[in-house]
Amino acid sequence: MGIGTLHNYIDGEWRVSGATESMPVMNPATTEELGQVPVSPATEVDRAATAASVAQQEWRRVPPQERIQYLFKLKSLLERDFESLAETITIECGKTLKESKGELQRAIENVEVACGIPTLMQGYNLEDIAQGIDEIMIRQPVGVAAVIAPFNFPAMIPFWFMPYALACGNTYIVKPSEKVPLTMEKVFHLLEETGLPKGVVNLVHGAKETVDAILDHPQIRAISFVGSSPVARYIYSRAAEQGKRVQCQGGAKNPIIVLPDADLEMTTRIVADSAFGCAGQRCLAASIALTVGSVRDNFREAIATTATERKVGFGLDEGIQMGPVITQNSQQRIHGIIDRGTQEGAELLIDGRNPSIPGYEKGYFVRPTILDGVNAGSAIAGTEIFGPVLGLMHVDSLDEAISLINQSPWGNMACLFTSSGGSARKFRYEVEAGNIGINIGVAAPMAFFPFSGWKESFFGDLHGQGRHAVEFFTQTKVVIERWPKTWSRQF
Repeated sequence: MGIGTLHNYIDGEWRVSGATESMPVMNPATTEELGQVPVSPATEVDRAATAASVAQQEWRRVPPQERIQYLFKLKSLLERDFESLAETITIECGKTLKESKGELQRAIENVEVACGIPTLMQGYNLEDIAQGIDEIMIRQPVGVAAVIAPFNFPAMIPFWFMPYALACGNTYIVKPSEKVPLTMEKVFHLLEETGLPKGVVNLVHGAKETVDAILDHPQIRAISFVGSSPVARYIYSRAAEQGKRVQCQGGAKNPIIVLPDADLEMTTRIVADSAFGCAGQRCLAASIALTVGSVRDNFREAIATTATERKVGFGLDEGIQMGPVITQNSQQRIHGIIDRGTQEGAELLIDGRNPSIPGYEKGYFVRPTILDGVNAGSAIAGTEIFGPVLGLMHVDSLDEAISLINQSPWGNMACLFTSSGGSARKFRYEVEAGNIGINIGVAAPMAFFPFSGWKESFFGDLHGQGRHAVEFFTQTKVVIERWPKTWSRQF
């Protein structure tokens, strides 16, 4: 599938980067090189930002109901090329084809929600705040915005932001992950096909140098990011120092609580999908399962059996349930975390290291792994693994489980499995996390709800998706006006 060096898309044209350095894009299952991604210098970010700034002056004047016509067309094109895009996600990212299709569907749902911008972007008004004086609040676009996207969802995550930004009258720059740039390259060919005016959308490939240029550029007014918490903190600090709007989704250590009254068969299946789906490379992947009371032994046996039976391989092959992790460095990092867990006293119930996958022996595979008896005070209990590793802990009560969750610096997701409405309400009311699941293993909000996150899992005020995205990509203007009768003309 080698495609050579990728191009940037700036001011309505595909352009060869002047980068002096490029990086290989690899298929993590086969280790085949798929192409080279340029490390675009700051000058190319400047070209994109300048083009976007010029285009925004006209784009903001296009009526919202006309702006969304481009999104309607984009939705149709995404659906037309659905199978091809999903295959590209699997080839460069490693997830199964089913997972890639699910990701792409979530991207399309965000386009659908953004098409409601003529309603979502409306302000409000009040007559006679004083006699003869009216007050109006309107929303106007922020200007040029950009996303710095992660590797784990190359299609979906840029669409948490981009459709809303465009619909609200902003212009946009996408910096895809250098590990998975091919999907967004294909998406931009579709954006070009919609006929969007030049400069409205721009694609700049690169790595840290490119990111820093985006963060520092004075014409880029809003930054969206998803990735690890240390990088999220860095991006938030650097961009905010420049006076930009910033929303940074960080890491997580997502706990799942299993009560004795949970449906064990359903719970086991859902927890396995949460922990091992996408090879554990989701910001909402379950990382710790806390069993409460008598369910401990039964759940441990059931989840171990399910983990052992999971079929691992290349995501385009029939019947595969889990693919590789993204790089060899990730594979080695996960191995090291598993080692640390056993050194801290956890029992290696299922060891997924160094598997031999027939036909894909060089791939970056880690089979599902389970560490039992993880100590609440251990390093691994607070480490985001970002791989198919589930830790098991045991507590005696729901109160103890909630206390452990709330002591964590993370606050992305927490889930409870139970048949008790009272327990469920207590859990959702008291747990300090932004996304809560009740008998749900991956509490991923639909496109019309914000993708929430608390504590060290999020830096900013407004999240991606839905009304939060509309708020983020608009600034409010309040108009107070008086028209004295003596100024009126008679006709």
